[in-house]
Amino acid sequence: MKFALLVIAALVAIAVIVLAIGAMLPVKHFATRSVVFHQPPDSIWRAITDYEQFPAWRTTVKSVEPLPLVNGLSAWRETDAHGGVLPMEVVESTQPLRLVTRIADPKLPFGGTWTYEITPVSGGSRLRITENGEVYNIFFRFVSRFILGYHGTMDTYLRALGHKFGETVNFEN
Repeated sequence: MKFALLVIAALVAIAVIVLAIGAMLPVKHFATRSVVFHQPPDSIWRAITDYEQFPAWRTTVKSVEPLPLVNGLSAWRETDAHGGVLPMEVVESTQPLRLVTRIADPKLPFGGTWTYEITPVSGGSRLRITENGEVYNIFFRFVSRFILGYHGTMDTYLRALGHKFGETVNFEN
């Protein structure tokens, strides 16, 4: 009985510490990653804007459902392998150089934008992704900072894109 109380007390203490740290972290964060691919800008552009084909190369995406245009720009709903749903929309599009997407559900515990910048370089293109994220829930704030890392989703995305092109991904930053 005494051991069980000690375990419960320790778990409560850990939970309080996690929540306290999460509460002290800023809601907003900024992260960026870039990779050079041996592909022309148009190939990168087609891959990152053909949303319905995401499940073919993004292992974290199970399905994509197109949604009605928002301000004349694309919108879609991604379902991940665990059944989580993430509505997305394009807020800026300058083919084949710049794309800005946004999480389109203000009820989620997180939100923000991804800015994709494609720059021609010798032998291919540099793709830079910049995340301007917000994490509203203090538990998720702790998890995104210390467990997943602010670059985790970008790294997974860029590695999957590299795999699609048959390339090894080397992060520049």
